[in-house]
Amino acid sequence: MHGITPFAADMIGFAGSFCIVAAYAYSNIAKAMNMVVFNLVNFIGAALLAVSLTVNYNLPTLVLEIVWMGIALFGLGKAMLGRKRVPT
Repeated sequence: MHGITPFAADMIGFAGSFCIVAAYAYSNIAKAMNMVVFNLVNFIGAALLAVSLTVNYNLPTLVLEIVWMGIALFGLGKAMLGRKRVPT
């Protein structure tokens, strides 16, 4: 038994979808992209979708979101390390 209703899971999933689409739009609009923001928003979006998929189960899509989170975490780590190397 989940503590999240199917409707609430759908709303969480819609929020995750919005995050991912917003990050993609940002990557196409921004003149100078902030990779920390881009990857963080992608990670949050994929995590929200993964939460929704634990209620409205779809294994292939859940696997996709887990991979998406991994890629976003990799990008986030790379962006954070890059910031530390920039002289101030």
